[in-house]
Amino acid sequence: MNLHTLLVALLLVSSPALAQDNPPMDGFDVDGSDPRAIAIADQVMEALGGRANWDNTRYLSWSFFRDDQVWDKWTGRFRWQQDSLVVLMNINTQEGAAYADGVPVEDSDPIVARAYRNWANSGYWLLMPYKLKDSGVTLGYGGEGATEDGRAAHILTLIFDAVGHTPNNRYDIYVDKETRLVTQWSYYENREDETPAFTRPWENWARHGRIMLSDGRGMLDDQPFVLPNVGIYDALPDAVFDDPARIDLSTLGN
Repeated sequence: MNLHTLLVALLLVSSPALAQDNPPMDGFDVDGSDPRAIAIADQVMEALGGRANWDNTRYLSWSFFRDDQVWDKWTGRFRWQQDSLVVLMNINTQEGAAYADGVPVEDSDPIVARAYRNWANSGYWLLMPYKLKDSGVTLGYGGEGATEDGRAAHILTLIFDAVGHTPNNRYDIYVDKETRLVTQWSYYENREDETPAFTRPWENWARHGRIMLSDGRGMLDDQPFVLPNVGIYDALPDAVFDDPARIDLSTLGN
């Protein structure tokens, strides 16, 4: 048995307890996924703080470019704001209303739909490592490799089956061999593409509440590409999800 085979065997031996603690979401493609990739995904969840701590995390905030977002993960309540626009909605039902300078927008539906799409997109930029065993996901094992800054990694391949707004995408997910945290991803607009549309690091890992989050995505136009206002909260006032007046996300925890 060569060293690589031995390491993979040890990885699989260590996975049953973690797998029990991190069951897949309904609709995850267990049969079509590589057992090595599933075992690594379970180790990622453990490094992030563990499935129980993720499930017990309720309120999250983040910004993505000009979009501010606050999500009650337990109930689906969601606040999205951009400039003078505010959307108050429920992610689970995709129903809600839009406001401009606090005044209801007569035809809210297109804005509410945009807010939902932005939640799905920007939320993936923040929370993808927690979604490796999500519904509709198939995980492959792409072998061993290295990130652009030279760190040894396992490469997971992630494709989708009829879920999300862009189900034909593919991602290569680089998992650091030492920390078991995601340190890079490559995005392919079509899963058959040979060259990724982009490759970006996952940097600035830090503990928020009981879990780990990363807000650094490399550089953009010679400036650090950071997701601002990343936060975890045990409690937030109902006004965050009910009041159409714009709020400052930096004051949420006060």
